[in-house]
Amino acid sequence: MRLYAVVAAGGFRRYATYRIATVAGVFTNTVFGFIMAYTYIALWDERPQLGGYDMSQALTYVWLGQALLMTCAMMGGGFEDELMERIRTGDIAVDLYRPADLQLWWLAGDLGRAAFHLLGRGIVPMVLGALAFDLALPGSFWTWPAFLVSVLLGVVVSFAVRYLVALSAFWLMDGAGATQVVGLAGLFFSGMLLPLNLFPGVLGEVARMLPWSSLLQVPADVFLGKHTGWGLVEAYAFQAGWALALLTAGRFVQVLATRRVVIQGG
Repeated sequence: MRLYAVVAAGGFRRYATYRIATVAGVFTNTVFGFIMAYTYIALWDERPQLGGYDMSQALTYVWLGQALLMTCAMMGGGFEDELMERIRTGDIAVDLYRPADLQLWWLAGDLGRAAFHLLGRGIVPMVLGALAFDLALPGSFWTWPAFLVSVLLGVVVSFAVRYLVALSAFWLMDGAGATQVVGLAGLFFSGMLLPLNLFPGVLGEVARMLPWSSLLQVPADVFLGKHTGWGLVEAYAFQAGWALALLTAGRFVQVLATRRVVIQGG
């Protein structure tokens, strides 16, 4: 485990070197946060308590979305392009023969990336949002660690989805199309545009059951106190269930890909 801790730390340091990009990202998140906040204000003025949120909770949801956009990679980003390039060039064969698990290696690096984005691009927009608007911040200290656990599970789910997409490059000529489709799905079904509670009928039920809801909707509801007691346990179980299922699927695809590499190499 020490190896993967070092990889995670390396992932954190890697993204920490892009200081100008981080400042630009903070600025972008903040600007979009204000745009969406005033949009939500207009919407909630017409429909108070929409989706079970009051105005303050709705605005908090906006700024949580900006804080977690890059942390949970809702639109993709991170390791996928690099991994697909290694698959395309054949360098992945070297990775598969290393004395380290391929999936855990990339997961550790992505956790380091997520930790940096949470600190580097998450805190500042959230603080600015709290200064500009009346946000519904947790009244209990224990809500904060409960929220961070949910964010961690969301990051793992996000990684597992993107890992599967990256491995598709073993069979596709170009994985860019799959990456774009999954990125759009993540943006829509995570609740980034609108809380999934606002989606009507069957669409809302399906959206809340998809893995992307683990990226924003579930952590936001934990932060807003919508999940407490056994409800919190169920929320964690939902996220952990998707993480386990998707990681297992990634492991299976990885085995198939390894066999493919061995056969071609032989």
